[in-house]
Amino acid sequence: MPEEREARWYVIHTYSGYENKVRDTLERFIENHGLQEAIQEIYVPTEEVVEIKDGKRKVIQRKKFPGYVFLKLVFGYEEKEDKRLWYDIRNVRGVTGFVGPDPNKPLPLTESDLAYMGLETDWVPEVDYNVGDVVRILSGPFADSKCNVTEMNYDKQQVTVTVTMFGRETPVTLDFTQVQKI
Repeated sequence: MPEEREARWYVIHTYSGYENKVRDTLERFIENHGLQEAIQEIYVPTEEVVEIKDGKRKVIQRKKFPGYVFLKLVFGYEEKEDKRLWYDIRNVRGVTGFVGPDPNKPLPLTESDLAYMGLETDWVPEVDYNVGDVVRILSGPFADSKCNVTEMNYDKQQVTVTVTMFGRETPVTLDFTQVQKI
């Protein structure tokens, strides 16, 4: 009996406009070959945007990452089976390969990659500062500024700091990863 493996997210590159066709083809492939344990989820991230056409507002669904499909896969049972699964996925019509240094061998996304792309994840960056601490801003228009932490929102992974601008204290909300404790 193979040991239990954790499902990881991988990204495949597709021809632009083929994302939904690739998803549908892979879903049929999973069903026909009984691969529900190996390929657990197929995801094409979309977002709602308001488009104004001919003076009328219309809410449409737009792909967040055109040309990419996210797969939650379990690899590692047997190298032969893994290579067969990679081959089958790569040879779906519209797929150009896995994203990574070697398009023939998948590279899983890290939790920080998923968080950075705005995809759902349980990953929370480790922070070594608290409310009242002095921190330095690492990136953005206020880079290298020293400021005080006034609020921390763990749900949104954001910190509110006060920056002194033109002699006034101004609150600025940043991501946890944009500040560092001094």
